[in-house]
Amino acid sequence: ETMRPTRKEKETIMLISEANTITGGLGKPSKMPGKAYGLPAKECKVGAALRKVKGSVCEGCYAFKGRYAFDNVLSAEYRRLESLADPRWIEAMVKLISGRVQWFRWHDAGDLQNADHLRAIIEIARQCPETSFWLPTKENGLVRRYLATGATFPINLVVRVSGAMVDGKPPKGFKHTSTVNRHSTPTGHECPAQYQSNECGPCRACWDQTVPNVTYP
Repeated sequence: ETMRPTRKEKETIMLISEANTITGGLGKPSKMPGKAYGLPAKECKVGAALRKVKGSVCEGCYAFKGRYAFDNVLSAEYRRLESLADPRWIEAMVKLISGRVQWFRWHDAGDLQNADHLRAIIEIARQCPETSFWLPTKENGLVRRYLATGATFPINLVVRVSGAMVDGKPPKGFKHTSTVNRHSTPTGHECPAQYQSNECGPCRACWDQTVPNVTYP
């Protein structure tokens, strides 16, 4: 006979509605499969500096344009940013993702805030082994310091360190990277979205452990 949870056990089981309230909820970018989690691009660390650099990949950041500039989207992003300090954030994210999301992108807007943020994402990936996670980031220093401890990333989490300049080379010292090209020849896998209605379609290269570098036009 199946045992029903006691009242005390019920009180400890987090509901989906509660998880959404804690985290600010997940996003669903139309371009890609699965879900995403966006933060305000204005609060990027390295990205904020790169926005002022001519020829950088952040100079004309898409996360300041279109629907990302809508007040309701910005409000949701700031709620998510604030939620990172909630001690229940990891548990709530796992509740929303585990068994429900196959493909997940961290930060369709925004980026890592600090080392604790990176470690929390790693723990979520460990607790959601059936989900494939992709984390693009320009926070090279955070990633480098984490790896310098001898630690590794879970097999289901691909951390792609992004090149800083358009037509620049992939950052050195990282297993997975990404670049942006305008005039140069693409390095490694070229993102096919431009040829298929600006969508990922069947491509999953960004999440693929066997793809060292992805180039975005």
